Order: sequence, then structure tokens, then C-alpha cells
Amino acid sequence: MKILRSLASAFLMYSRIPMPKVEWREENRRYALCFFPLVGAVVGAFFWLWRRLCEHFSIGIILNSAVSVAIPILITGGIHLDGFCDVSDAVSAHAEREKKLEIMSDPHIGAFAAIKLCMYFLLQFALFCEVGGARADAVIAVGFVLSRALSGLCAVTFKNAKNSGSLFAFSNPAHKKITLGTLIFVVAACVAAMLIFGGVTGIFAVVGAGLTLVLYKFFSYKNFGGITGDLAGWYLQICEISMLIFAELAKIISEVAAF
Repeated sequence: MKILRSLASAFLMYSRIPMPKVEWREENRRYALCFFPLVGAVVGAFFWLWRRLCEHFSIGIILNSAVSVAIPILITGGIHLDGFCDVSDAVSAHAEREKKLEIMSDPHIGAFAAIKLCMYFLLQFALFCEVGGARADAVIAVGFVLSRALSGLCAVTFKNAKNSGSLFAFSNPAHKKITLGTLIFVVAACVAAMLIFGGVTGIFAVVGAGLTLVLYKFFSYKNFGGITGDLAGWYLQICEISMLIFAELAKIISEVAAF
């Protein structure tokens, strides 16, 4: 039952998919991070199905890409984008570490966050317009799982910036050995799938995800002294758009090489 309650806790926290309510107790979150990548699997599955429907029924690229942008938000409720906005506001303030952490706790969105969010959506929309085809879509779909597996790994291995908040509530009670083992396996499986199904596109996307992992630790430790739930959301968004950017780079390089 602990496993099922951890599964429900993960989906209740990180998605809007209906789940049975569970008590907010540490034992019910012991294995929750193990199931975090499953939320990405749901996002990836809906993304893949939507892109195949667009291909089959010749749906225009604008509607195709707009819905592709919306799918992760509809399934997750935008929880990771909320972290992206909070971090954007905090960093833009150029304040001391304690003040940055305070700004991230503010539920209101600032001008800098709104600007960066618009830029994020525009770039993501443009990339979805450019990156396409079954192989590239498979890489992107698996990328939704990989980003969450990497985020979960960071949650139990990186230093927490504070002893409170959503990330601490999930990482502190986590069974470290089982969580690490599960997430490392998921990361390895995702990388293998991206390389097998995506070829060069998969290689580039994996490189992009790896680079953002290094950036995440450096950025978080330098600016905040560790990671928080908001930073975890920021990282997930940066990781996913980086994989899209690198997938597009793979396409450009392949076209230039063929020419």
C-alpha cells in the first residue's frame, strides 16, 4: 500500500490527473520520486499521439505546435512553469541569496517572469514547428520522462537550499537507495531509447539534457546555495527546451551535411 500511496502522491503533486486522495504524511511520499517520471510518460504519450494524429489528418503546423505546447501544461497544471517564473523573478532582482529565496516564495508573478515566460513559449512553439517526424517526436516524447528522472535524481543528491518547501517534503522522506536505483535505471532506459529511436537527433538531445544538468547545479549553488522546488521546476523547463534546441541543431547539421 505504501507504493500505491507514493504513486498517488506523485501524481497528485506533479499532475492534474485524478488520483485517490492520500494523507500528507512522510511514509506516503517515501517512494513518490520513483514515480515522478511516470507523469512524464503520460505527457509523452499524449504528445506522441497528438503528433501522429496531426500527421495522419494533415493538421496544420500552427495548430499542431500550439497544442504541443499546451499538452504538458494541461497535464501538469503548470507546476513546473510556476517554478520557472519564480526563479526568473528571483534572479532578475540581483539581490542577496536570502532575498532571492524570499522572492521565490512570493506567489505573485513579476514583470521579468512574464517576459521570460513569453519568450519561452515563443521559442518552444517555433521549435515544435521546426522539429518533426516520427523519430524526432519519439525523442521529444521520451525527453519528458528523462527530464523528470534527472530532476528526481537531483532532488535526492543535490543540497537543499532550505529545510522546507515542496522539494524538501518529497526528497527528505525518500528511501534514498531505492529512489536512486530506480531513477538511474529510468535515466539509462530513456537514454537508450532516445539513441535507438532517434539516432543523431537522440544523441544531440541527450547531450543537451546532460549540459543542462551541469548548468543546474552550478546555477543553483551559486545563486541560492542549493536547490528548491522552484529551482527543480525551472530546471525541468530548461532541460526540456534544451533537448528541443539540440534536436533542431541535429536537423540543421544533418541538412547541411547532406547539402
